[in-house]
Amino acid sequence: MRVLVVEDEHHLANAIVRGLRRQGMAVDVAFDGIEGHEAATTTRYDVVILDRDLPGMHGDRICADIAARGELTRVLMLTASSTVADRVRGLSIGADDYLAKPFAFDELIARVKALGRRATPPAPPVLRLAGIELNPAAHRATRDGRSLDLTHKEFGVLEELMKAGGALVSTEELLDRVWDSNADPFTTTVRVTMMTLRRKLGDPPLIQNVPRVGYRIAEPEEPETAESVA
Repeated sequence: MRVLVVEDEHHLANAIVRGLRRQGMAVDVAFDGIEGHEAATTTRYDVVILDRDLPGMHGDRICADIAARGELTRVLMLTASSTVADRVRGLSIGADDYLAKPFAFDELIARVKALGRRATPPAPPVLRLAGIELNPAAHRATRDGRSLDLTHKEFGVLEELMKAGGALVSTEELLDRVWDSNADPFTTTVRVTMMTLRRKLGDPPLIQNVPRVGYRIAEPEEPETAESVA
């Protein structure tokens, strides 16, 4: 899941970012309205955590522009005010949820995860492909019944490949969905993560690399028998 935090209180913003990253999310941050507006309207995020009272551009304007794009991005509005009128205002301009400051961090995490599930096309709660079973909600993956001990990034890459159902997924798409804006597009991080993921998946190999195109999961080929060779 990719999340954008737009919050001008640096201490609070950085605390939110650290907490979300500990949950395995790819998180970007903007500290004013103009920077937040540019990020939210040029990059496809699953969830935008948006403060209302921002310098440079008000959060209401950013929220309205996100909603006008008609994408699946969900907006969680943060505000120091908890009046009914403010909540109605935020929801009426396109916010999907509303959280008043101060808030419990566990509640923020729960709301972000709930919004993230609504930000992607419906998918089975458990993904199955080529002997792999992956449960995103429980952060659990197995191959042929064998438990896989995956890092957050390895799990995220495997989830994106399984969502594709055997179709090719480019390196750029993996960087966009699993990493954040700090990831260098010329880095070898995807290739290195793919190497460790392949090792943990074991034999026979399941992840195919199509040079200069991307990666996909393919059913392992059946070994040739003497009868089939004849």
